[in-house]
Amino acid sequence: MVRIVDDAAHSPARKRRDLEDRKRMEYRRAIEDFSERRRLNYEIHDYPELVAANAAVTIGLNRHA
Repeated sequence: MVRIVDDAAHSPARKRRDLEDRKRMEYRRAIEDFSERRRLNYEIHDYPELVAANAAVTIGLNRHA
């Protein structure tokens, strides 16, 4: 069986593009995570009683730890 070797897959330009793609995807994920946290934060602030209850639970848990 003949094995075909693709030199383009191992070229420096290909490696550089792959690295740039990975960085771009990390940046995109960070933006999406930030947007999601921001959206959830706005939704939570629509219910201030939940924020107060969550703070009380958190303070209580910290005292028991």
